[in-house]
Amino acid sequence: MRMRPVCEGINPLRDIVEGASHFQQAIAPEAREFFGNLAAGQAPKALFVTCSDSRINPFLITDTNPGDLFIMRNAGHIVPPYGAAKGGAEATVEFAVVALGVEDIIVCGHSHCGAIRGLMNPEALEQMPAVRQWLSLAEPTRAIVAENFADLPERERTEAMTQVHVLTQMANLRTLPPVAARLAKGKLRLHGWVYHIGSSEILVWNREAHRFGRIDGGEPLHFCPELRLEA
Repeated sequence: MRMRPVCEGINPLRDIVEGASHFQQAIAPEAREFFGNLAAGQAPKALFVTCSDSRINPFLITDTNPGDLFIMRNAGHIVPPYGAAKGGAEATVEFAVVALGVEDIIVCGHSHCGAIRGLMNPEALEQMPAVRQWLSLAEPTRAIVAENFADLPERERTEAMTQVHVLTQMANLRTLPPVAARLAKGKLRLHGWVYHIGSSEILVWNREAHRFGRIDGGEPLHFCPELRLEA
């Protein structure tokens, strides 16, 4: 991967086209066997549920390769509960669990999330009715934070909402029939992550401690409230 500055170039599409050309001419020939194996089928290690935010690269932050993750992305990494919204999200989870047999699902939220800002400031969504309707599926997140963390300073309240939102999506996953069935058989595990864009810190949900902690076991750089939620 070429890590170029975001501001480089005056024609973003030209940069993308040049990148695709570089991949085809320089990278693909060197990895012909690898891509040939991918063409034979997929066996991902996990389903990775995350936001559509352009700053989130699942393969980069997990140091994995194409084929390792089955990825579901949407605005706000929302997993609607069973029966709430038939569509791509439920179908993606179903395919990952039933057809591909993944045994781990990671819900990865992130800092500086536009969906979280929208939940905190719904008036900012007046010109985006489709987004507003989609985020209504995250009303439990907003309600939990309003009830339990309303007195926190804005920065810490935003962090709390980011973390709570991951847990509510994990709870929603449990309502989907194939997920519930495999959880009951002990053949599926759910994981909650929060990725901080600026620091690259990854927090993971610790069910026993009722809070998020650093994936490497170090002291978190960010606010981690106690969250007595069943995720």
